[in-house]
Amino acid sequence: MPLYYAEPLEIVSGSGRRVTCSDGRTYLDFFGGVLTTMVGYAIPEITQAVERQLRTGVAHTSTLYLIRAQVELAEKIARLSGIPDARVFFTNSGTEANEAALLMATNHRRSNQILAVRNSYHGRSYAAMGITGHRGWSASSLNPLQVSWLHSGDRLRGLLSRLGDDEQVDAAVDDLREVLATQTAGDVAALIAEPVQGVGGFVAGPDGLLGALKKVLDETGILLISDEVQTGWGRTGDHFWGYQAHGVVPDLLTFAKGIGNGFALAGVVGRADVINQVPATSFSTFGGNPISTAAGNATLDYVLDHDLQANAARVGAILRDGLTEAVGDNPIVGEIRGRGLMLAIELVQPGTTVPDVPATLRVFEECRKGGLLVGKGGLYNNVLRMGPPLTLTEDEAREALEILVNAIREASAA
Repeated sequence: MPLYYAEPLEIVSGSGRRVTCSDGRTYLDFFGGVLTTMVGYAIPEITQAVERQLRTGVAHTSTLYLIRAQVELAEKIARLSGIPDARVFFTNSGTEANEAALLMATNHRRSNQILAVRNSYHGRSYAAMGITGHRGWSASSLNPLQVSWLHSGDRLRGLLSRLGDDEQVDAAVDDLREVLATQTAGDVAALIAEPVQGVGGFVAGPDGLLGALKKVLDETGILLISDEVQTGWGRTGDHFWGYQAHGVVPDLLTFAKGIGNGFALAGVVGRADVINQVPATSFSTFGGNPISTAAGNATLDYVLDHDLQANAARVGAILRDGLTEAVGDNPIVGEIRGRGLMLAIELVQPGTTVPDVPATLRVFEECRKGGLLVGKGGLYNNVLRMGPPLTLTEDEAREALEILVNAIREASAA
């Protein structure tokens, strides 16, 4: 279990987009507990909803009893999912949500064969780890699934990176057909993919890629699972769900992180005929509990009522355009990428695409000195990840931009 920073921080309070640590300093938070504090800290509407539930004296009942907040939230998510006749199953984390989706898909197709994507991350449990294409997060080579791997959408390095967008989509389709023909027994259960790879460093293929792949999957009934743990709820700005950039509707969609704004809440939403393929008794003891779903309803209502998707697009553009203009040609900046308030900077050795981890650490620590908390990630741990609360203001974006630019310039001069 790693800790950030040479001198680790303890966060003791928060308000809006800022946190105060035990060292007495206040920081602008651009990572939100790994994109989880989606609306911000100490939001009255969310605090009040949780306090109302606490005052009832009921923190837990299990789903053996009706939970009104859970039913209400499930109806909202089903409606927003874009999946016809959708059903929802709540869990506590994205890992559990992906496990549930895998169970449903493999049962529906009567097959344990899964297509996954290189550089992906889907969780730390046994099956979720087995479909994670990222060696730094794979604690075991053992796997209950038969997994075949597709190319990622990495456009900085890799076999498909040298191609234009349309060519890359065509090559990815050809790759899928070859993988199906050579690495599988034919009766594949599902493809699971992140529209934007989170832990992988906010890597994304061209728009329309998943739609093109789905046409091939549909030829034999292979399901599509869209892992929206980090891309959901309007964070990408352009769309409410990441899959909507691809002209496709998934069969199953997993969600987590931001929907609870810090409370443990996740789940899977999908086609009724697929979700119902769990014949044995199954429920999640704490999944969708009264406290978490009270928070989830208030969080989702806040996102919609305040049109935070539009804010993510507007404020995210300030950050991306500002970074591109100020440091896009800096020798240690390999790529600035992302959309909305899901942004990344990949750092490399000057004049190459070779990952530069020491430079990344220098920028990371300089950001902290300047009063900004960011995340790290990527296959080589050389990517700065930024996923601030969707309520980020334009002034706060410009404040963070100045800190980031100064940190990159300081690190490149070292």
